[in-house]
Amino acid sequence: MTDTTVADMSSSVSGTSGGLAYRVLARKYRPKSFAELIGQDALVRTLTNAIHSGRIAQAFMLTGVRGVGKTTTARIIARALNCTGPDGTGGPTVTPCGVCDNCRAIAEDRHVDVMEMDAASHTGVDDIREIIDGVRYAPVSARYKLYIIDEVHMLSKSAFNALLKTLEEPPAHVKFVFATTEIRKVPVTVLSRCQRFDLRRVDAQVLKEHFTRITGLEGAGIEPDAASLIARAADGSVRDGLSLLDQAIALAAGTVTAQQVRDMLGLADRSKVIDLFEAAVSAKPAEAMDILSDLHRVGADPVVILQDLLDLVHNLTRLKVVPDSANDPGLPEAERTRGAALSAKLGMPALTRAWQLLLKGLGEVQAAPVPQQALEMVIVRLSYAADMPTPGDLIRQFQNLQNGGGQGGQGGGSAPRGPGGGPVAVGGSAVRAVAQAQPSPQPVAQPVQTVAVAVADEERVAMPRDFRTLVQVFAEKREGALYGHLTGSVHLVRLEPGRLELRLTTLAPSTLPNRVGQLLTEWTGQRWVVIVSDAPGEPTLIQQEQAAQRRALEEAEAHPVVRAVLDAFPGAKITDVRDLKAAVEAEPQVADDGENPDLMVMQQDDGVYYPLDDEGDF
Repeated sequence: MTDTTVADMSSSVSGTSGGLAYRVLARKYRPKSFAELIGQDALVRTLTNAIHSGRIAQAFMLTGVRGVGKTTTARIIARALNCTGPDGTGGPTVTPCGVCDNCRAIAEDRHVDVMEMDAASHTGVDDIREIIDGVRYAPVSARYKLYIIDEVHMLSKSAFNALLKTLEEPPAHVKFVFATTEIRKVPVTVLSRCQRFDLRRVDAQVLKEHFTRITGLEGAGIEPDAASLIARAADGSVRDGLSLLDQAIALAAGTVTAQQVRDMLGLADRSKVIDLFEAAVSAKPAEAMDILSDLHRVGADPVVILQDLLDLVHNLTRLKVVPDSANDPGLPEAERTRGAALSAKLGMPALTRAWQLLLKGLGEVQAAPVPQQALEMVIVRLSYAADMPTPGDLIRQFQNLQNGGGQGGQGGGSAPRGPGGGPVAVGGSAVRAVAQAQPSPQPVAQPVQTVAVAVADEERVAMPRDFRTLVQVFAEKREGALYGHLTGSVHLVRLEPGRLELRLTTLAPSTLPNRVGQLLTEWTGQRWVVIVSDAPGEPTLIQQEQAAQRRALEEAEAHPVVRAVLDAFPGAKITDVRDLKAAVEAEPQVADDGENPDLMVMQQDDGVYYPLDDEGDF
């Protein structure tokens, strides 16, 4: 650590004495050399070797999430390349002295040859044109002229294009350092001209040690659990963690405790989270709801509770798959002590099912108008899912039932029960898996017959004697679409009680056989099977009626009386042949004297109908 850093630390401990404004921890403890960078070993090693060997690229691209040190690394590169040493004769070095004019000017952001630009507020081609014009001139006092462009992905397309040629062949005295959090938005033509470094998230254990050290330098104390909580909340970002640490030190005014950090972040007690999860997976929803109420009273955020539950399930799964992970120093103490027993108690299907339920519930809680209510529903769902059998258990139970082991409660064939004692609904995927594992010899007959038995006797339809009677049933039941297809779009091949064999025309829908069989089963109370055949079969009912009509016209035309009428009245034609005897029996008032019940109606060219008697007279 340099003397300047020590001086900054000592002045910060004294607070605002001497008239100096307070500097937040993220600025006060910003690294000033590669040695002070934490969690970026690959980057430090590469740049160190490059500077030692003189293989310094003309452009660097630094990418990573917020707060991992992109801009800080860019400034360290600027100091390392321009440091002249305390005596002013030094060259590029990985350990800037921090006392020469260049080091101090760069640290204070006032060096004329190190220009730092925020691309978020300078996005246009005019801003890049100023850079292009400036690279032609040699540095004023430094060894290299550096252009640091932060959030470079915010540059416009034309600005990127304007920079390409200069970026590919810059003068020897110019270096570019770009920083971005959205590397995918940077054109590949720019990336191909830069050395790319991906700054990784800093490990939680490294952050914990870093925060503990800084707390000590600030003259305060921090509990190990509190440092772990802040490191977890930082999510790999040093700056985010230092901002939280700054707030925690101000809150504690002494030693930072884990409870204070939980209250500050709205976190739940880790042991309480484990209690909540254990109650849920043990099918104890009432106990789980009581724990949720306690967490709600102390101000725990519902979203954070679900995230902690997900983290717990992940850690328990790792403990089950990799038992040696219990020795991981980053594992919370509560999970290290209780996790092994809980992980051994739960099977892998239960853990994966809990993960899926919690992961889906996280989105519901984030989108719900009242997150606490959504969280309670997620926990209730998890509790009732705890007693659900796995697909493997369902298959074993089904096999026991098939083998007769399920009778009298043998073989575990009893239906699974929920926390309240009621039956647990089984998902459709599990049911399908069972059906595929043990197919029944008659997969359709039993369910259809069960429906048929439930039909009341007074609602049943008599078994049709012929196909025409069968089709008429559909007309009486107001199934007009099926009636139309049965009369004109199918050919009867074979009809037996409970069995109907048809040949379908191109006009008949593919679902017709299944629908006809289902309805006939419901209406008659007996199981019907409808089979599609390739045999020619009989003509359709409409074709049969049309053929009968043609035969009646031909017979009428061949009648001697009709022939005489047609000859006597040229142009006359037969339009219809009716059985008037049947009509008279149905409507006796048509013929008052009962004579001449059979009449043939002829139509003349004048459009007038004339009845004929047996003699052919009008």
